[in-house]
Amino acid sequence: MNILYNIAMNVFKAGAALAAHGNVKARRMVDGQRHTFDYLHATLDPQGGYYWFHAASLGEFEQARPLIEMLRREQPSARILLTFFSSSGYEVRKDYDQVDAVCYLPIDTAANARRFVATVKPRMAIFVKYEFWGNYLETLRKAGIPTYIVSCIMRPSQIFFKPWGGTFRKMLRCFDTMFVQNDDTRRLLASIGIERVVVAGDTRYDRVAAIHAAARRFPLIEEFVSTARHTLVMGSSWQPDEDIAIPYCNARDDLKVIIAPHEFDEQRLALLEQQLRGPVARYSRLQAGEAAAARCLIIDSFGLLSSLYRYGDVALVGGGFGRGIHNINEAAAHGLPVLFGPKHEKFQEAHELLACGGGFTFADGSGFAAIMDTLLADSDARSRAATAAARHIAGHVGATRTIYQALFSH
Repeated sequence: MNILYNIAMNVFKAGAALAAHGNVKARRMVDGQRHTFDYLHATLDPQGGYYWFHAASLGEFEQARPLIEMLRREQPSARILLTFFSSSGYEVRKDYDQVDAVCYLPIDTAANARRFVATVKPRMAIFVKYEFWGNYLETLRKAGIPTYIVSCIMRPSQIFFKPWGGTFRKMLRCFDTMFVQNDDTRRLLASIGIERVVVAGDTRYDRVAAIHAAARRFPLIEEFVSTARHTLVMGSSWQPDEDIAIPYCNARDDLKVIIAPHEFDEQRLALLEQQLRGPVARYSRLQAGEAAAARCLIIDSFGLLSSLYRYGDVALVGGGFGRGIHNINEAAAHGLPVLFGPKHEKFQEAHELLACGGGFTFADGSGFAAIMDTLLADSDARSRAATAAARHIAGHVGATRTIYQALFSH
């Protein structure tokens, strides 16, 4: 890569090390990257031959997961390495049992890229959605290693499509094939001369469809909703989502609430308990016979949310007042109308869910109340939205099989 890009990577590396002194996530990432090569030498077969999947964080991992698991089912002896950039992805999936090794990806310097590729000796590299690391891509290209990106989606505002984005356009030419989510992305790439593109869709639809089919049952939550006229499930919520939704929920005696906050340290949980009109229960402390009397249930355990939507009438998915919405498809797969905040412009699934009538967006308390009032008062409107959401998911499955056949069937 050019000198400016490499300077930027080294500045980023120094900044991350500085941030690690006061930020837990940054410290975990820096510490993890520091131990990556020791881990690889201790864990990997020196002969290499790994299928290397790289995801930035947990959301991108969910797009890689259907492909990883199909590869594991159909080629059990395949060697698979999974890397993360973010601690929020690594910490949750570091023990993922469908791969042979999981680690952080070191910062994208030229030296790290050469060392990593020489250590792993990948037979193929598969990046997910937005992961464009110039030194890694250039090193893979020079080594003749087939390199792909899956579930990719592009926007005209990205640097690749600007007059000064030449360095970044070179990254795209390192991919043997780009598997993209939609035809708009294909046309954008064609406008800058990138033609090795396949419109395959988004693998997350396959993942959420599989989750829905295998959704778990929770007796305590079934007891909780047994006395509910209506139930709102708030998934991956942040405080701005809660500040809007909780006053509405507190004002309605006919509405029970299940809240699965995105983060649930003790301070967050205590704040939620103070904001909610009781009785309020934490899932980890709930006892049989007590759940039916609770009005609000706080989920303080990982791994439940994707199955919890089955117990709702309406879903609110958080993140829409921060960096962007979380996984709205999980809720839609269960046939729930899905509400989310205004910062969803970068999410194709949000635009599609809004267009089909299964999704609703709000920017403030009055907007949230208006949508909820309509959905709770009009069972036909709620049913139409629920059906539209479920049909939307069902109509978009198949990307994983398309990509698998292109990459692995031979």
